[in-house]
Amino acid sequence: MTTLNPDHLIEQAERLIVPPRGGSPRQVDLRRAVSAAYYGLFHFCLTMAADEFVGITRRATSRYALVYRSINHRSLRDLCLEAQKRTPPVRFLPWVPGGGFGTDIQAFAEAASELQQKRHLADYDPQPRLTTLDAKLAIGLARSAIRRFQAPSAEHRRVFLTLLVCPPR
Repeated sequence: MTTLNPDHLIEQAERLIVPPRGGSPRQVDLRRAVSAAYYGLFHFCLTMAADEFVGITRRATSRYALVYRSINHRSLRDLCLEAQKRTPPVRFLPWVPGGGFGTDIQAFAEAASELQQKRHLADYDPQPRLTTLDAKLAIGLARSAIRRFQAPSAEHRRVFLTLLVCPPR
């Protein structure tokens, strides 16, 4: 399996907002840029989870694809909403480290939630007119969120990824 490179999706978003000669970027390009920024973050999560549970050296296996494809947008959204809270929900307490998810994971979760909302707006709502600044902010938020996810200890990242792949009932 060839995974989508999250950096390539974010780079694509940056290319889409470059104004054409003699004008501004088209709405379709600005909307696709916001969407690509979110998808860069989303595929980053899928890759991190599959790398964690199957291994980076096994990306070509069906088991890797199974873990990669097991995560959907709703699962990510639901976990991110919970991870933003100061105190984890009771059902997460056996797995979450004593101090909770920590500020980096919380910031990542907040950014992921915001980007998902922006992606829905860009992909499905015909009303708003997006600006180049809207797209730049989404791209910057995606890049920042990925850095924030990589900042805490491996254990904090593993807990988040485990709860993403195996949400407790």
